[in-house]
Amino acid sequence: MIISKTPYRISFFGGGTDYPKWYLENNGEVISSTINKYIYLTCRDLPNFFDHKYRIVYSQIELAKKSSEIKHKVVRKLIEKYKIKQGIELHYDGDLPAQSGMGSSSSFVVGCNNILSNLCGKSFTKKKLANESLKFEQDILKEIVGSQDQIATAYGGFNSIRFFKSGGYKVEKLKININSKNNLNNRLILLYTGNQRRAHDIAGSYVHKLNKSKRNQMNEILGYVRKAKKYLMNSQLDDFGNLLHESWIKKKELSKNISSEFIDNIYKKAIKNGALGGKILGAGGGGFFIFYVKKNSIEKFKHSFKNFPIIPFSFEQRGSEIIFNDQKK
Repeated sequence: MIISKTPYRISFFGGGTDYPKWYLENNGEVISSTINKYIYLTCRDLPNFFDHKYRIVYSQIELAKKSSEIKHKVVRKLIEKYKIKQGIELHYDGDLPAQSGMGSSSSFVVGCNNILSNLCGKSFTKKKLANESLKFEQDILKEIVGSQDQIATAYGGFNSIRFFKSGGYKVEKLKININSKNNLNNRLILLYTGNQRRAHDIAGSYVHKLNKSKRNQMNEILGYVRKAKKYLMNSQLDDFGNLLHESWIKKKELSKNISSEFIDNIYKKAIKNGALGGKILGAGGGGFFIFYVKKNSIEKFKHSFKNFPIIPFSFEQRGSEIIFNDQKK
C-alpha cells in the first residue's frame, strides 16, 4: 500500500496572471500558501481473485474490468499515462469539499501523480511533480486552469511564484518574520459559503479576454503582488488586509461570474463586522472566502457568521508527499 498526502492552498494575490494565456505574453506572479488541510490518497495492488480489476473510491465507488471503463477522468487518464497493467484499488479522502476554491482539483492531480508514479517505482522531485501535473491538466485534460495550484501544492510553503514568457517559473519562499507570520495566520478567517462551482466554467468566462480588454486590470493585479510582498516583509499586516480588499474589487471587474448578490452580501457583512478585506478563493463564483480580520474584532466576526462553517487552519511547508509505502520492489 502507498499513501500520499497533498495540501490545499490559499491564493492571496495575483490570481489570473498564472494563466498561460496571460503570462506567456506578459509574465505573471502570485502569492499563495499551502495549509494543513489535505487530500489523502491510498493505493494498493488489487488481487486477481476479484471480478473487477480496478476499484476507485471517491464520492462514488467504481468497479471496472478495464481502465477504459473508469468514469473518473483524472484516474483513467493517469492510469493510461503510467501504463499501469496490474489491478489497483484507489481511495480518495479530502479534508475540505471539492469545487470550493481551495485548489482541490489540482491537489488531487498532484497527489494522484505522486502516488501512481511511486507505484511504478519512480520518485519525482517537487519540480518534476509540479511539471507533470501542469502538463497533465493543461495538455491532456485540456482544462482551463492556471499554473499556480499544481506548483503550490507540489512544493508547499508560503511562496511567491513567478511565471515567465518562456513558459518557466520560479518558486521563492517569502521572507516573513515568524511572529508576523503567526499573527497573519491568526487574523485570517476561512469561511465556507456553501456554494460549489467548477473553476473551469468560471475561468472560461474571462480567460480568453486577458490579453485584450482586461490588460489594465491584470497589470493592476500584478501591482498588488509587489505591494503585498513589501507589506509582508515589513510586517504591515493591516496594510496586507486592506490590499486584499482592493484586489477583490479589481478582480470582480474581470467577469460578472466571479461574484454574485449572495457573495457580495457576505462580503459587506464581513466588512461591517471587522474584516479589512477578503476574497473568494480560486476562480470565483462560490466556495471559500478568506478574510483578514482586525485583531480586536475576531470574536465579533466569528459570532456574526456563526451559521457558516469557519475552518481553523495553519500554514504548512511540506507540500505533496508520500507518507507510507510498503510495496515490495
